Amino acid sequence: MRRLLSATAALLVVLPFSGSAQSPSSDGIPALDASLSGYAYPFPVQVLPLQEQGQALEMAYMDLKPAGDPNGKTVLLLHGKNFSGAYWERTAKELSSRGYRVLMPDQIGFGKSSKPTNIQYSFQMMAAQTKALLDHLQLAKVEVVGHSMGGMVGTRFALMFPAATEKLVLVNPIGLEDWKRKVPYQSIDAATAAELKKGPESVKEYMRTVYFDGKWKEEYDSLVTIQAGWMKGPDKEKMARITAITSDMVVTQPVLYEFPDLKVPTLLIIGERDRTAIGKNLVAKEVAATMGQYQDLGKAAAAAIPGAKLVALPGVGHAPQVEAFDNYLKALTDFL
Repeated sequence: MRRLLSATAALLVVLPFSGSAQSPSSDGIPALDASLSGYAYPFPVQVLPLQEQGQALEMAYMDLKPAGDPNGKTVLLLHGKNFSGAYWERTAKELSSRGYRVLMPDQIGFGKSSKPTNIQYSFQMMAAQTKALLDHLQLAKVEVVGHSMGGMVGTRFALMFPAATEKLVLVNPIGLEDWKRKVPYQSIDAATAAELKKGPESVKEYMRTVYFDGKWKEEYDSLVTIQAGWMKGPDKEKMARITAITSDMVVTQPVLYEFPDLKVPTLLIIGERDRTAIGKNLVAKEVAATMGQYQDLGKAAAAAIPGAKLVALPGVGHAPQVEAFDNYLKALTDFL
């Protein structure tokens, strides 16, 4: 793993939107390139050079120092599949004010990090690269918080590096059920073609329907910008393929069968109205209705993970840190 640490990370200062190619359209969403070069993150972005499968890559990350009296602990925030490290802003500020150092990486293939289309993506790869970042920053132990796909990355990280994982928090993690047992296999080429047929408006519609139970509030708008911006940008075809490749990873590499092997204190924060399930559109309606039932999946996951604690949030969807921040934050900080 240490071979990943190839150089000293350089500071990358991200500028606000600039230039006509990055200007917001009538819907307020700018066209974005694959690197999000015109999209401002809430905190300074640094880059860790990596070598992976014969390629030179860069992992972007934010490293927020404690705003209050340092408590000596670091929280690692792992983003979901349709997100980047940027959406952790409010959580990071709250944790920083409580004395935590907060680390927010963009996984390879996401956010401002490199987006190769010709490597094999795996949760093991992401966990190893995240550990390389911790080694680079000389962090021996962190408290891991993963949302959505980040919950799968965090679970794999805790399984591979239990000594580096002080606690594990899973916030509406996907992969609590094995979708490949219900969903027919879709090739990456077919999935890419399907992604290319979608328009920017489909991002909001998906989130509204699946994440927020058909409801939408203005404060959710920021969640749409990156995904919809890529659909408008010059790298739409590349990002469609990345989406297809990483969806394939999620479906074909479940972690739930290893929940009993987790050896770290674990908290599940589950919005029970969440209905997220990859491949719902590929099965009959009666089968789709059985998928993404988080009011049941959360309980099953808590039962499978030794000593796990479950905080269920009735009436809350896929993103408690956006929809029910106060209740989510209390559950998180009480556990940490």
